[in-house]
Amino acid sequence: MEQPKPENIDQYIANFPAATQKLLQQVRETIQLAAPEAKEVISYGMPAFKQKGILVYFAGYTKHIGFYPTGSGINAFKNEFGDYKWSKGAVQFPIDQSMPLELITRITKFKAERDLEKALKKK
Repeated sequence: MEQPKPENIDQYIANFPAATQKLLQQVRETIQLAAPEAKEVISYGMPAFKQKGILVYFAGYTKHIGFYPTGSGINAFKNEFGDYKWSKGAVQFPIDQSMPLELITRITKFKAERDLEKALKKK
């Protein structure tokens, strides 16, 4: 039987094994600290943080935590990803390694600043 879609990030995280829950919570708290004005939402079935638009998504998987700062976040930091798998909108952090919280912080802050600048230009 398919699990019901989570209504909030707490429900999303609760669906994972304890070790993955801990990592997801670390990523969540890191994003919250980096973008305190952002609101938690579930979008496309994944946890996300929204300010003027979606800043970042993150998600748990069997072997990694997916972090989705969209194209601008990836392009600005792709030279720092080292051995992490990444694509034009996502980077994968293996669950058997510590989460790169400092990198997540910098990417999230970058996205928050970029999105705020975009919103101000639209006014």
